[in-house]
Amino acid sequence: MTDQHPSHAHSLAEDLQRIDSLMARRRALKWFAGAGTVAFLAGCGGSDAESAGTTTATATATPTPTPTPTVTPTPTSTAATGTCIADPQETGGPYPADGTNTSAGSTSNVLTASGIVRSDIRASFLTTTTVATGVAVTFTITVVNVNATCAPLAGYAVYLWHCDRNGTYSLYGSGAGESYLRGVQVTDANGQATFTTIFPGCYDGRWPHIHFEVFSTLSNALGGRYAILTSQFALPAGACSTVYADTTTYPASRTNFARVALSSDNVFGDNSTAQLAQMTPTFTGDPSTGYTATAVIGVAR
Repeated sequence: MTDQHPSHAHSLAEDLQRIDSLMARRRALKWFAGAGTVAFLAGCGGSDAESAGTTTATATATPTPTPTPTVTPTPTSTAATGTCIADPQETGGPYPADGTNTSAGSTSNVLTASGIVRSDIRASFLTTTTVATGVAVTFTITVVNVNATCAPLAGYAVYLWHCDRNGTYSLYGSGAGESYLRGVQVTDANGQATFTTIFPGCYDGRWPHIHFEVFSTLSNALGGRYAILTSQFALPAGACSTVYADTTTYPASRTNFARVALSSDNVFGDNSTAQLAQMTPTFTGDPSTGYTATAVIGVAR
């Protein structure tokens, strides 16, 4: 076998001399490296926060690869401001018509009915074409992912429903013959879905509200019983007082609204301030020209 290191053929004395020389050189290099590290750390002093991030650096004699520390800016999160948090799960109530309960001995599931996908939900579409009357509202909802910096969720389906100006829900009780104020919309590239509806009335015992369910796809929505979130919007007190002042259009709402409080409502009463802020839509406009409303729905995906 051929020797790969012919230069190693020296006497023992020569080898010892070479070893002593190498050890001396390594001790010198180690000292200079340590001195360089101390000088580097002394020259990088900053704020308390920055110093706290480098306190463990003095424990090693190895210089850092980057001579100038890079300060990473604190990311801005809309979730921290309360504009993008996960909406709480709430009851669908006794009148969802989503296949989860029964009415008059039969299960009502309007989600499987042809025509449920629509933007203007003021008219009935099953057995009649009755149009629900009241103060007009154009309501735009934005669905976002709270686990992805509030990124919009496109292609999600939102089922929206609420009572009429008299506090009656379609498909149940005295409103069983109607199918108005219910509809499904799919979110666009901005995560938005818009509904044209009316301002709901206030019935006894509940803060004025709008129900909704969110589905990850339209096919899931139309199949029924696949909601990833069921919750409610709380209508703003100022708009309620203004709308319900018209006791001709909303005959019982003014009296009923005077008897309820958001803090004692059986749905909204136990929610946090941040949750209530997100669950309360922003309304602009007036009863004569109608309102434009916007709200965010946060889901964890």
